[in-house]
Amino acid sequence: MLDWGNQFNICCLLDNNNYPSPYHQFEALLAADALQTLEVNAGNAFPALQDFYDTHQDWLFGHLAYDLKNEVVPGLQSNNYDGIGFPDMCFFRPRVVMQLQKGLVHIGGEAFSEQDAHAVYTACLRMPVNVAPATVLHTQPLQARLDHQQYISAVKDLQQHILHGDCYEVNFCRENYMEQVNVYPPALFAQLNALSPAPFAAYYRLHDKYLVCSSPERFIQKKGNTVISQPIKGTSRKDPDPVIDQQLQQQLYQSAKERAENVMVVDLVRNDLSHTALKGTVKVTELFGIYSFAHVHHMISTISAQLSPQLPVTEVLRTAFPMGSMTGAPKIRVMQLIEQYEQTRRGLYSGAVGYITPTGDFDFNVVIRSMLYNAADQYLSFQTGSAITFYSDPEKEWEECLLKAAAMEKTITG
Repeated sequence: MLDWGNQFNICCLLDNNNYPSPYHQFEALLAADALQTLEVNAGNAFPALQDFYDTHQDWLFGHLAYDLKNEVVPGLQSNNYDGIGFPDMCFFRPRVVMQLQKGLVHIGGEAFSEQDAHAVYTACLRMPVNVAPATVLHTQPLQARLDHQQYISAVKDLQQHILHGDCYEVNFCRENYMEQVNVYPPALFAQLNALSPAPFAAYYRLHDKYLVCSSPERFIQKKGNTVISQPIKGTSRKDPDPVIDQQLQQQLYQSAKERAENVMVVDLVRNDLSHTALKGTVKVTELFGIYSFAHVHHMISTISAQLSPQLPVTEVLRTAFPMGSMTGAPKIRVMQLIEQYEQTRRGLYSGAVGYITPTGDFDFNVVIRSMLYNAADQYLSFQTGSAITFYSDPEKEWEECLLKAAAMEKTITG
């Protein structure tokens, strides 16, 4: 299925890896072969997306890059190095959409007949099994824009900003990268997905640029007039010993630091959703939920709101973006500090990938635990980060970055 989609210059696979959730609507979605494409940078991107949706009112798949912040908040800039080069926004109307749900596959597209769907299904079955290795062929070692000491120094500087009242919490990230890399992205995705299956996994190809994603986090979902956001703040390692692992989950749940970070982002999301929600409908559906993934436990909260039926499809996306779990609070000031202290333009990392349906529903992930690849320049990149507060231990924040990077590094090195 993925190899069939990857033969087209633009494709998107979204896979929940059978992760149980009352909010999931599809086990997997594949969109391939663009009939029309919208590709824009920050400036007038959200109005352009609304026009694109109004014109077609069809399935749209694509991404919102972090640097759309420069449109949401005029005056912000993104001047750091970018080795990948995804546009700030891209959406495409696919010729083919495949939906996997409850053991059935539905294949459709514009004016699709049963014969058309059967032809696509048969083509998928006949795709040769690709045995390309997942490990990358490279001549350069894995490098980082911020080494250990530089990271520790930056965290301490950020804590001084917090002490002086500039902000409360900053999501601070660092990039690992390889140059002169030759990789087959579908094999990389398969390996990462096997090592770290996640409910918001994604494979996304835009010409010679690729995203391989094992995200555990939902940014925002709209179903009817209900919208939910599920920020993650709070992380603990897992342990093979069930007794120790249960203790780690309890420690995460009871951690005053992790709860403070989580409730801070919950308040930020509540404020973001209040800009478009009907009055009095913003609610915290779940607070401090502990969820287990392949390598870590996370603290996740769910915030919901009701929208007016007349609200433009893109308005809640615009007012909630970028997601608070990847910025901090207050949002504008921390985005300025992120630009100042990070060394890499985030681009698609900490942005979102997802879809909009013909009826205006949508679902988008948070692009974390992800590798980005520019095939033309043979540049492979992944970033990891953590939430910095005044009470953060810089060394433990460094260790959290390494923990989050473990599956991706193992995928690269084999």
